[in-house]
Amino acid sequence: MAENSLEQVVFDKPKVELHVHLDGAIRVQTIVDVAKRRGIPLPASSVEEMTHNIIVHQPATLTQFLSKFEAYMHVIAGDREAIKRIAYEFVEDKAKEGVIYVEVRYSPHLLANTEVDPIPWNQEEGDLSPDEVVHLVNKGLSEGERAFNIKARSILCCMRHMPNWSMDVVELCKKYRHEGVVAIDLAGDESLNCEACPGHRKAYEEAVRCGIHRTVHAGEVGPASVVKEAVEVLKAERVGHGYRTLEDRVLYKQLLAQNMHFEVCPVSSKLTGACDSDFTKHPVITFRKDKANYSLNTDDPLIFNSTLQLDYITAQKYMGFTEEEFKRLNICSAKSSFLPEKEKEELLEQLYEAYGMIQSTAF
Repeated sequence: MAENSLEQVVFDKPKVELHVHLDGAIRVQTIVDVAKRRGIPLPASSVEEMTHNIIVHQPATLTQFLSKFEAYMHVIAGDREAIKRIAYEFVEDKAKEGVIYVEVRYSPHLLANTEVDPIPWNQEEGDLSPDEVVHLVNKGLSEGERAFNIKARSILCCMRHMPNWSMDVVELCKKYRHEGVVAIDLAGDESLNCEACPGHRKAYEEAVRCGIHRTVHAGEVGPASVVKEAVEVLKAERVGHGYRTLEDRVLYKQLLAQNMHFEVCPVSSKLTGACDSDFTKHPVITFRKDKANYSLNTDDPLIFNSTLQLDYITAQKYMGFTEEEFKRLNICSAKSSFLPEKEKEELLEQLYEAYGMIQSTAF
């Protein structure tokens, strides 16, 4: 991240981040430390070489991007100390970026090594279940909150290629809803729709029934029809990415009218090949012009060798973003967060005060 740290600070005010993956935001030093402690060989011995191996240097396909996780997930998965540590360090890193509220997402099953079928990352069966993974992440996040004075909540991900995990995920959302878990998500290959994988639909129906908040990765690389399914079938309250919504003008107008929130990740969308590598053609420019409800997020800062500041710099430099728009989108992000109403109002008051805006209690 060295080359990015030389950049100027574009928006030096409190920020809200809603779309970032815990397993895509791990410090390389931590991967190296844990591998050494566990005696796991890595393809590179130094932090510099390992960073070079993990990061995406040029726009790639989403499949190539997803293969990057295989370089290090086997090191962290199944290790209690490592899982709690990555959650704690994540909060510290976000605090340094000026984030005062973050929702971080992950798949508990991809960090477990028992009570999960199949066991991920070619691990031997162990004794760390998805349930205990959630407990450990909650612990790391809450210790980080106290140490760094920011608020962190989590979202549990279902994986599109693993519909058999989805009911587990919603049950974990229910079990830990008062310990920091605020929502359910669906991530992975968008070509696997809910007709092919009804397990996801059932899990989301249960989430609706129990009042669990819902977001869905849709329209990142998949067509607008995936966004339509997310909103109409899965009853998503927010859309992860959602760039391809613009291909269906009727759907886009409908979602604008509903004030649907789009979790936009500018740097990510270039490097995964989701959007044109020319930032001046990015869909978020249309969102901005239409005064849509959206946030700016890092997605997977480890793999993109990025920070939230880089996303803000990119938006200002290539997409015509102003200080006023940064304020507006962070207020939209706070309003669209999955916090309970009282905590949401407190977060909004913090932002209004920091931004020097007239405080309003009309939400």
